[in-house]
Amino acid sequence: MTRPLRSHQQRLAGVIEAIATGETEARDILAAVTPGGGKSLLPVIAASRLIAAGVVDRVCWVVPRDSLRLQAEEAFADPYWREALRHSLSVRAADNTPDPSRGLAGYITTYQGVAAAPDLHLAEFRRHRTLLVVDEVHHLPALADIDPTAAAQETEEDQASAWSRAILPLLECARVRLLLSGTLERADGKGILWLPYRKGPKARTREVALDAEGWAVVGYSRAQALAERAVLPVTFGALDGEASWRDEDGNELGPHRISGLHPDETTRPALFTALRTGFAEALLREAFVAIRHLRARRRQVRGLATGAPARGLGKLLVVAPDQATARHYLAVVRQWIPAAQAKTVAQLATSDTPRAHELLAAFRLMAEPSVLVTVAMAYEGLDAPEVAVVAALTHIRSRPWLEQMVARATRVDPNAGAYEAQQALVFHPDDPLFGLFRRRMETEQGTMARRPKPRRGPSTLPAWLLDQLPVPNEGIVPLSSNALAMRYDRLAPGPELAMRRPEQEETQGDLLEVPSVAERRLRIRLGEMVAAQAVEDEAGAAGLRGGIAGPGLYHRYNAALKRVTGDKARAAMTLAELEAAVGWLERNRLADHLHLLDHDPRYAWSARKRGEWKPPTGRAMRSQPETVPPDDVQCTDVGRHADVENDAASKLHTGPRYP
Repeated sequence: MTRPLRSHQQRLAGVIEAIATGETEARDILAAVTPGGGKSLLPVIAASRLIAAGVVDRVCWVVPRDSLRLQAEEAFADPYWREALRHSLSVRAADNTPDPSRGLAGYITTYQGVAAAPDLHLAEFRRHRTLLVVDEVHHLPALADIDPTAAAQETEEDQASAWSRAILPLLECARVRLLLSGTLERADGKGILWLPYRKGPKARTREVALDAEGWAVVGYSRAQALAERAVLPVTFGALDGEASWRDEDGNELGPHRISGLHPDETTRPALFTALRTGFAEALLREAFVAIRHLRARRRQVRGLATGAPARGLGKLLVVAPDQATARHYLAVVRQWIPAAQAKTVAQLATSDTPRAHELLAAFRLMAEPSVLVTVAMAYEGLDAPEVAVVAALTHIRSRPWLEQMVARATRVDPNAGAYEAQQALVFHPDDPLFGLFRRRMETEQGTMARRPKPRRGPSTLPAWLLDQLPVPNEGIVPLSSNALAMRYDRLAPGPELAMRRPEQEETQGDLLEVPSVAERRLRIRLGEMVAAQAVEDEAGAAGLRGGIAGPGLYHRYNAALKRVTGDKARAAMTLAELEAAVGWLERNRLADHLHLLDHDPRYAWSARKRGEWKPPTGRAMRSQPETVPPDDVQCTDVGRHADVENDAASKLHTGPRYP
């Protein structure tokens, strides 16, 4: 089935073509795509044409979190788009080691990665003409150094400002810049790094100047996406209730209704209590029953047996207020699932969960798990079209954050049947702050930077942080809460952004193996092959002459392999070099190449201490005689015994330590 370029992709392709042919001087491109609309193909379109035209040599794609790096690699590895765009580019998910591209067309890193090693990345930009792609650019606040309004609001630098400070030199050095975002405003009211602004229609506001000189804007609003059936309509299930708590002075307050016409001093403590007591379990139950009924209905339509794994049945995403509460929610959900299936069906992914990124990948790409509980790790950028129901059990009420969360359920699932049979269902507490968010989605474009009004009271915390704190006073103790009534409302399409977005593309076919996955596989494969030869030779399976086997053989073999491959550690090898090393090991025995270590003091000293070492014969002497260090000297230099190669191989080997 064909997947032609959609309207916003065609518009970007037109802009890139104009840059490639010199028809425009613009070098800054803003792609404002509604959350859930999908924008991962835009960097591929830009990179493939600009590299082919010789405008840039490399692409660097910066994403806000590590879990999004694999999705970025997959965009370049998609076999359909490789054929359709006639490109053969590959990029790799890089860490902060030298040569992040490793001979490929570019690399993907994170905000944190750039901030941790800014000089390394800046050197790459100075060495190569680079297309810089900044994903979810709204995470980067404007800096006082280049934004007078930000200077007037300047406070103590936070982590996001540190990211901006590290990425700013890359923006300045890049040949072309492609900035991607699903929302053009920040929760703290600050401007966004690098974007042009003009005075807003209201006091104390600025808005993004979409028509600024030197900029090209590819926009796509939610209203346009709905009109083109590119995203799903959203139905909100708002659950009202009551909550009681004890304040910091020991006074019992409540029961207070969660709903109300306007926020007041009881709104946040009531919400805090509700999310940690009986009300939360009632709302979670509503969401769980909704996804269970949806999956049963889709199974029946498709004639699938109960319990048979299949794609397109629908999944549930639960967003919790904190990690401790997330673990409680997971335990509650698993009580509603048969014990034999509970651990497979429902999973937890938080920043301190072991293998969290693997769980996220499984949730995206496999039939199970069908329920994922998280805090903030999966709310933004998670490309999981099967999410059909969201349980919004979070206290955060900023528009950008909630828009991203809601968008996890608005992607069209090609495996779920006709568009008309799909919808996004979001369950949430019926508090007035969530209602305010909904009204803003339906009436405002979301391109504003708003200077927050000063708050009354002694607090010195910034307003954006107060908006995201669970309660105004830290000392309250939740006592109880209960659910009262549920109501359903359909979200209105909202205002136009002024540009269009295409239909949701069909699900990806089989992907090529992305570079970072291939590199990890080949490194592990090399470790396994070295270990296998060491085990065989220690057992005498290869009929070796005496004196070869002994303690440390595995590490000696690793060192010999490193000499064969040009003294390059596995961690520094390119994908092609790793493939060549595997091919060499398939045809050769490392035991036949241990002579490459003869003049290595480390291994010569170890062999002499075991009584195995003999002076090398049949080889020309070097111009300077080799010396064997005395027993009380730790050898360095030639052997580099702190070898990254040997350390990495030791960690890859999970079985018994072979001597």
